[in-house]
Amino acid sequence: MRIDPKNGVIEVGNLIFSPLLKQTPIATETMHLLIKHAFEGLGYRRCEWKCDSLNAPSRRAAERLGFSFEGLFRQAIVYNGRNRDTSWYAIIDKDWQSISQAHQRWLSSDNFDQNGKQKLRLSDLTAQVITDAMT
Repeated sequence: MRIDPKNGVIEVGNLIFSPLLKQTPIATETMHLLIKHAFEGLGYRRCEWKCDSLNAPSRRAAERLGFSFEGLFRQAIVYNGRNRDTSWYAIIDKDWQSISQAHQRWLSSDNFDQNGKQKLRLSDLTAQVITDAMT
């Protein structure tokens, strides 16, 4: 959505996946590759995710992928006739390698049983990375 090459910032937004793709390893891998391209291919230093603070699925997805919550912009815009608060999340370049490793560990075939059920949750893997980065 917002691309600021001068400052090395790029925003992921307005993503709409088919219901068949939602909450699948393919969707996670798609997001991983998109973020990877921003950092490793394009050389950005910050990848942002912003969403309506009332959009719980989007907030959960950002956190699951390893985006750190950075704050709430109260009454950021007027949307559908109401004041919309915007939740801000980001991954920065110094944290990307660890988050990428968490993504790859989760995406590994070893993380899924013969029925395709995950053994480790991505949100647990990325939460540890975020906790380590904040200390």
